[in-house]
Amino acid sequence: MFRSAALALSLLASTAVPAFAQSWSHTGGDGTTVTLDEVPVRIIASQDAAAGLIPLGIRPVGIYANSPVADAKALQGLDLSGIEILGTVWGEVNRERALALEPDLIVAEYWPLQSTWSGGPDAVAAFDQIAPITGPVQGDSILALIEDYEALTESLGANLTAPEVAADKAAFETALDAFRAAIAAKPGLTVLAVTGGPDALNIAEITSSAELQDFVSWGLDIIEAENSNGYWEQLSWEAADKYQSDLILVDDRGNAMEVLPQQPTWTLIRAAEAGQVTDWPAFWLRNYAAYARELDALTAAIEAADPDLVP
Repeated sequence: MFRSAALALSLLASTAVPAFAQSWSHTGGDGTTVTLDEVPVRIIASQDAAAGLIPLGIRPVGIYANSPVADAKALQGLDLSGIEILGTVWGEVNRERALALEPDLIVAEYWPLQSTWSGGPDAVAAFDQIAPITGPVQGDSILALIEDYEALTESLGANLTAPEVAADKAAFETALDAFRAAIAAKPGLTVLAVTGGPDALNIAEITSSAELQDFVSWGLDIIEAENSNGYWEQLSWEAADKYQSDLILVDDRGNAMEVLPQQPTWTLIRAAEAGQVTDWPAFWLRNYAAYARELDALTAAIEAADPDLVP
């Protein structure tokens, strides 16, 4: 009897989950909780998610991008060696190559305005039955988004006290102090955030841009679009001077900085006429190092600007 009992216990032990196995769960930006038997190791990430993960020590096995990698602002400066690129067009993912990577998890960002994940419904469909998808929500602050990535990567095993991680965060905090000081030194400075092309000038909707909301929360006076489609108010070039500002921020993801000055009515905006124009890091900031670098550039532009162009 004792021998039989010992044998039964031995068989039970051999089939039990090892004591060191650790289940993992994460509630994504869509409110859905993903639960796995073990902490995921093989991760496929959207380009923006990769920009949040890699500097914190989590390297995906694959990335799907919205454009050629060389043009993806979020990925610039990151070491992508050994990472497979699964797509370079918005919404397109090579399903076969994704499947071959045997991912445990897809990390993306949830965009509430469109009610979908990075890459849109087509990208989400490409991962169906391959791995669950989760990640942070695109909200009202890039800083909050980075903090969400910190929490996610820590659950994946990242060491947030690593020297390079701590150095990036310290650089950001220094840059933020200088940014706030520059704003405080220029009371009355007004700012317009734009993009556009030969057919129209587009004025940014602040509440749809997490970094613009950060800038406003830190004291920058950004003019709000009055009649936006959720992201932009489109103005004909005949009406380009509807909003006047002391400084213009231009979306840096395309060639707007080159195209806009070619329009005859561009200089009807006082800031454009005075040459008080600088880059706007639009919609792609995801880590402390990039944020620090861009804040430094904005600080320099603010310090150089005349805050009294507009009465």
